[in-house]
Amino acid sequence: MTESGFERRILGIDPGTNFLGYAVIAIPADSKKPYLIVSGVVDLKKITDPYLKLQKIFNRVLQVIEEYLPDELAIEAPFYDKNAQSMLKLGRAQGVAMSAALHRGIPVCEYAPRKVKMSITGVGSASKEQIGTLLRSYMTIHTTTELLDETDAIAIAYCHYLQTSTPLAGTSGHGSTSKSWSEFIKNNPNRVK
Repeated sequence: MTESGFERRILGIDPGTNFLGYAVIAIPADSKKPYLIVSGVVDLKKITDPYLKLQKIFNRVLQVIEEYLPDELAIEAPFYDKNAQSMLKLGRAQGVAMSAALHRGIPVCEYAPRKVKMSITGVGSASKEQIGTLLRSYMTIHTTTELLDETDAIAIAYCHYLQTSTPLAGTSGHGSTSKSWSEFIKNNPNRVK
């Protein structure tokens, strides 16, 4: 269990080279309803040097990690785009964010945009606005965010929570899955009442 009575904290990142969204959610020990600790956007638009953008991403992700101590990183996987240059830039931004987490020993999970939408809304083509509305009903969010990159980061963290918190999925997010309910009960006697 991490500090302040939380079982675990998840850092969600929506990578980008103009805007990078981030969010840290916590799952309290006494409740399974996640709570948003912090979220924001790194504005990279004014930085013209692509390598300085990558440095800013690395440094900001490290700052968030050091301040909020997440246990896991969930990040959006690159999606197919006809523009190879855009994909390359996005892949670099994602790689740098992942490197910052790995530098601090934090495990990384990737989620395709469609998987994130399916996890939250049940529809792989849901709009970002629909996702934002549903997130407010699923978890405690004490901030008003108008920025879609920030909402996406919260959604990615919440998707990871959903994918790793079901009894058959285990809770560590590191492949510790049970293949049946009887195996889950055997491996987790303290979680069954």
